[in-house]
Amino acid sequence: MIHNLSSHKSILNKFLFEMRSVEKQKDSMRFRTNMERMGEIMAYEISKHLNYSMTTVETPLGEANIELPNDSIVMASILRAGLPLHQGFLRIFDDVENGFISAYRSHHKDGTFDIKLEYITCPNIDGKILILLDPMLATGASIHKTLEYLEEYGKPKQVHVVSVIASSQGVNHIQRFFPHAQIWTGAIDDELTAKSYIVPGLGDAGDLCFGIKLQE
Repeated sequence: MIHNLSSHKSILNKFLFEMRSVEKQKDSMRFRTNMERMGEIMAYEISKHLNYSMTTVETPLGEANIELPNDSIVMASILRAGLPLHQGFLRIFDDVENGFISAYRSHHKDGTFDIKLEYITCPNIDGKILILLDPMLATGASIHKTLEYLEEYGKPKQVHVVSVIASSQGVNHIQRFFPHAQIWTGAIDDELTAKSYIVPGLGDAGDLCFGIKLQE
């Protein structure tokens, strides 16, 4: 199932507009804040798809019945661009377990690239809800390799893949290899450049959040 949140009218579109804007991107703090806001909205939308059970809470004047989520959730983010998105999710899912993955593209002279995973820290995900966060879903290769590596940590009962912007190719790739995963994105763009960057996209999310990195 694909959830393209910008297909519906909401304040999310304002944040997405600012993140895409060349002028607004000059303010890295605003970019990070908007990334966090996107995370909060997406977490709220995902919360509608969790399992709930009725419980009773005592108030100063009596008791009230209320349904609370009862799923065990693990949120895993791909570094470094995923950190602000992760923080936004944590404001909504403030009691979940967390994982972090260091994944990056290793480019070759012919324009191709491999995905390198150098570090993973993650709790057991067996039977739990896995929410995997990566701001840009371009080819789908990073998400694909990460999900394969996470198999060592158990088999989740449900997987949610979250990106701020996805490409049609990336969405199709995840659907093909992980058909049971739900995909959540702020927008879906149709094009990729020769170097597999999303067009129109928004640029390098990690650089916009934290500054330009030293190239190899």
